[in-house]
Amino acid sequence: MKWQTRVSDFLNIQFPIIQGGLAYLAYSELAAAVSNAGGLGQITAMSLANPELLREEIQKVRQLTDKPFGVNFAIGQQGRPFADYLQVAIEEEVPVVSMTGGNPAPIFDQLKGTKIKKLVLVAARRQAVKAEELGADAVMVVGQEGGGHLGRDDIGSMVLIPQVVDAVSIPVIASGGIGDGRGLMAALSLGAEGIEMGTRFIATQECVHAHEDYKRKLVEGAEYETVVIKRTLGAPGRAIANSWTGKILKLERQNGEYEQLKDFISGNANKRYIYDGKTAEGFAWAGQVMGLIKDVPTVAELFKRMINEAEQIRAKWGK
Repeated sequence: MKWQTRVSDFLNIQFPIIQGGLAYLAYSELAAAVSNAGGLGQITAMSLANPELLREEIQKVRQLTDKPFGVNFAIGQQGRPFADYLQVAIEEEVPVVSMTGGNPAPIFDQLKGTKIKKLVLVAARRQAVKAEELGADAVMVVGQEGGGHLGRDDIGSMVLIPQVVDAVSIPVIASGGIGDGRGLMAALSLGAEGIEMGTRFIATQECVHAHEDYKRKLVEGAEYETVVIKRTLGAPGRAIANSWTGKILKLERQNGEYEQLKDFISGNANKRYIYDGKTAEGFAWAGQVMGLIKDVPTVAELFKRMINEAEQIRAKWGK
């Protein structure tokens, strides 16, 4: 059964399934596994200490797969300059660049004259329209169920995705709350032409940088065990609820500003949980899809399961 959409066509992938940027976690092993399974794997650029490390990761992916892959730029990450990183992606002729968390216009300007496909993560209809005007090849639309950074409007995927589909002519990729074949089919039925998954790919064997305790929590945790932090900073993000996020939320209720919050929401605090398993000394991003994760398969096993489940639904609908 073919899974051909505009997304799979222009990305040259077998299945319209994209791996999210996953700060500090999306490196060559995971990206290559997703691409080899028929999707689009991605490397996270701005989590790397310098542009040459990005070049090394790109070259590692090419040693592990001959399939298309992408590089994700979290351009809102503490205002770090990204031009040198992007230049590496251009020099290495990566097939796809995706952008999250900021104004993509400077990236679009730097990519002019290249053949690199441009994906933009948005969390509102107006952002999707703007991305299309700037020249995005597709938009990835994240509903409030998603993990990591979200939109400010608390709109769920079931409402947001069809709104964006109606508002733009470029392909729409659904994100937020998707972790199995049912989610894939739901997204397609809403008019999306592909899906992006983040949290679900953390709980895979090839996400080698994620601590086992992080993966275990994703398997054992429930959908209500997440909280949204950083609202008062205008950058809401969904994380696993723990004592550390409780401290963050308490500071936010006390009108704590960035200076009071910065040590609690830093990359180091994130890495203490996700790398070292110090679950009481940091935080970890996760979406509500945590309630659907029951195991830690290989990426190939996850894809096989998802496609089989989706094909069963397609056959059922055909009757």
